Amino acid sequence: MKNMKKMLLSLLAVLMPILTFAQEAKEKGLDDKINDAFMPVATWWENFILTPITIAGYDLPVVLILLILGATFFTIYFKFPGVTKFGMAINTVRGKYDEMDHHGVEKSDVNIVDGDIVDTIGDESKEGEVSHFQALATAVSGTVGLGNIAGVAVAIALGGPGATFWMIVCGLIGMSTKFVECTLGVKYRDVGEDGTVYGGPMYYLSKGLKERNMKGLGKVLAVIFAILCVGASFGGGNAFQSNQAAVQLSTMFNLEGGAVGVIIGVILAILVGIVIIGGIKKIASVTEKIVPFMAGIYVLASLVIIFANIKYIGDAFGMIFAGAFTPEAGLGGIVGVIIVGFQRAAFSNEAGAGSAAIAHSAVKTKYPASEGVVALLEPFIDTVVICTMTALVIIFFNMDAGAFDYGNAVNSKVLINESGKYIGGVDLTSMAYDSVIPGFRYVLTIAIIMFAFSTMISWSYYGLQSWKYLFGRGKAADVAYKILFLLFVVIGAAATLDAVIKFSDAMILALVFPNMIGLLFLFPRVREELGKYIKDIKALKSK
Repeated sequence: MKNMKKMLLSLLAVLMPILTFAQEAKEKGLDDKINDAFMPVATWWENFILTPITIAGYDLPVVLILLILGATFFTIYFKFPGVTKFGMAINTVRGKYDEMDHHGVEKSDVNIVDGDIVDTIGDESKEGEVSHFQALATAVSGTVGLGNIAGVAVAIALGGPGATFWMIVCGLIGMSTKFVECTLGVKYRDVGEDGTVYGGPMYYLSKGLKERNMKGLGKVLAVIFAILCVGASFGGGNAFQSNQAAVQLSTMFNLEGGAVGVIIGVILAILVGIVIIGGIKKIASVTEKIVPFMAGIYVLASLVIIFANIKYIGDAFGMIFAGAFTPEAGLGGIVGVIIVGFQRAAFSNEAGAGSAAIAHSAVKTKYPASEGVVALLEPFIDTVVICTMTALVIIFFNMDAGAFDYGNAVNSKVLINESGKYIGGVDLTSMAYDSVIPGFRYVLTIAIIMFAFSTMISWSYYGLQSWKYLFGRGKAADVAYKILFLLFVVIGAAATLDAVIKFSDAMILALVFPNMIGLLFLFPRVREELGKYIKDIKALKSK
């Protein structure tokens, strides 16, 4: 307890000069000057990541092609694991097969790499740091958030109801990608002498490709991934989240003044600091409580609205299917709708980005494939369930109110017909829920803050693991990263550096390039691990 107080006092001592600077900068408009100067760089970076190639007359972003083709290949190769392994995933999360991790089944195969028995890694590390459910909750908390609330609203407004269909498709095939990357995350993780787990794409890229005699390529890809992940953790996984939380709180309570964002930022930084100081075990213990609670409230409210409009459910799905293949004029054609749907889903569930594999790597198991099947639930929860519910609520709302014209969204803003004003995705979602459940915007504000908080603490772990890969596992590196991370919490809430956030948010999608290259080389290892897991499950059942 004394160490915790010392840490918090040290944190406040470091934060105070930054807070003063942030407030003065806001008052002097310095943040706007920084934003304007950096915007060309941010725009170039975003355009670079979304570089298109022309196919059959259509400009398709290379990163989305890589995501779609990779996910489709894994889905077919592993015989639709999102469907065939769904029951196994539920049973694994429930702990039905935990006996196998406690030596209830004699291992059927021995896999030796670099003189070490890979299948005993779980024993050497006391079988990891967190449970299957905690690992899933941590990873889900990093993906379920503003993308499900604001992003879906913008996607529907821009791409029409048909974008929902392609979001669902992306979520379904993304389940296969998550299965592959998270299996590899556990298989190639490092375990410290104290039992601390270090895992993620950095490790399966370097160690896995080394096994395939591509040591140089693996090292380069691992370093690129780690750099991008650190940047993404400071921006899209942190500053953007605290910024949106501050905006929502300021709007909800009609707060004004330059110090408001600073105060909110300090409070958030302290709360985040208390959690992340404790490491993955503390993060997991928090997310396993927050995620089910906040997701439960949001899903319950969505179901209330869906059942209130149940007579229109057929019409809504009719619009979704019709719009997926015969979009309305002005939406950029069918390819445009596909791009909107897939891009939104990719940002939402991060399947292929590899970030979730970092959280899943810390699981208590000696069966890599066991965590792979658990991980495939993540895109299902995030995209297939929550994003679809949000989409249905917005479609119902627009069917009744005619609030906006599909295809009328610019720069993540939607033109509202009645007022003639452009509003953000969060505001549109709030209007939709409020139309059936008056006052729900206040609940939604709380949900957004909780989503933002859980996303920040999860991304702090992703960024820290990447930081340690680059700079070592010493105490100094650990403290340096956490201080920087907490500073970005305050900066994000106090300033409006849209360019910085835009730049780092694009890094999340940039993670796809090094990660997917590794997955396409290493997927045969996943097949081997899945075979072992299934074989021992059968042995357990026959006992």
